[in-house]
Amino acid sequence: MISDSVRVAESGRRKVRAVVALVTASVRKVAPFDPTRRYSPDEMEPYDALSDRFVRAVEVCIRFFRSYEGLVEAGNSDTLRDLLLRMEKLKVIAETPLWLEMRDVRNRIVHDYLPEQLRDLYGLLTGRFHDELVATVAKIDAVRL
Repeated sequence: MISDSVRVAESGRRKVRAVVALVTASVRKVAPFDPTRRYSPDEMEPYDALSDRFVRAVEVCIRFFRSYEGLVEAGNSDTLRDLLLRMEKLKVIAETPLWLEMRDVRNRIVHDYLPEQLRDLYGLLTGRFHDELVATVAKIDAVRL
């Protein structure tokens, strides 16, 4: 009989795959952000979709981490940092500081930034952060539930 914890973790794994696939689709659609260009609201839609999908992906991953942690450690961390440190120890994520930075993007996205800052932010979303999400999916797929 499969336990409820395993079912929850497996469901979380499927959700991670799906939401990261959406991020990847958005990454493929956006051109590098040009800080010298004035974008119309319609032209900003792909960047907004990428931002929303990215934030959702990070949150879905964190929910999976919590369910996986409960399954393999028979307990849950008190803080996000502790959870991420445990996922790093279990080799599910590359490094805790990167994930803390990825989680912080949610706060940065909701504020208005100068175009150069937006270029850098979208560069992270389509580069290093996206690469980490894709690598994390592969690691999550490899874990035994």
